[in-house]
Amino acid sequence: MAEHSEESSSKPESLMEKIVGKLHGDSSSSSDSDNEKSKPSASSIKAKIYRLFGRERSVHNVLGGGKPADVFLWRNKKISAGVIGGATAVWVLFELLEYHLLSLVCHCLILSLAILFLWSNASTFINKAPPRIPEASIPEDLAVNVALSLRYEINRAFAVLREIASGRDLKKFLVVIAGLWVLSILGSCCNFLTLFYTMLVTLHTVPVLYEKYEDKVDSFAEKAMAEIKKQYGVFDAKVLSKIPRSPLKDKKH
Repeated sequence: MAEHSEESSSKPESLMEKIVGKLHGDSSSSSDSDNEKSKPSASSIKAKIYRLFGRERSVHNVLGGGKPADVFLWRNKKISAGVIGGATAVWVLFELLEYHLLSLVCHCLILSLAILFLWSNASTFINKAPPRIPEASIPEDLAVNVALSLRYEINRAFAVLREIASGRDLKKFLVVIAGLWVLSILGSCCNFLTLFYTMLVTLHTVPVLYEKYEDKVDSFAEKAMAEIKKQYGVFDAKVLSKIPRSPLKDKKH
């Protein structure tokens, strides 16, 4: 009797344990599913992140990838420092010291020829072999590839200018006109070498700083664009909307 009473008492307890466990399992699974539903997916979070100029690629890919992008982003610090150092030396030599390119080329050739000539003649008195001067020649394949690349870029520039001049895209036309106007102002303030050096230094500083502080810059740009759109909406409501339009434009709209 005692064993029977113990078995009968254990059955309801096990049954109750199963029911409670099932309820807990259902509640935990439902809570997990609710949490999964409430949590936004990683792709949706990534899609909501604002990027400057609507950029979807990395800064390295925007710069074209490969070795030029590595140089601009200081992936190889020795090469990047060498490029900046060489450009700075050329700019100081021609701008600050007012040295001329033709004079520099002639002086370098005079110095090289004088050293090789004296070395060749002095080697006969020192009983040593004369210096072996290597032959210098431009490979035909290299010259053809450079010419083809230059021709392709010039033809592409002509095609872009022709498309802009055709009047199909007013926005692109205004952007190009504004860019050329700004470039002409910069050209009147400084010469080509200074402008080229400034652009080179900018390409070696701005992209790497932007890549380092990308989130902060994009956040600030998002706020700035929101403020610009807000001010444009006010300007449109107060000024542009009150400008009378011609009947043809009204019919088109």
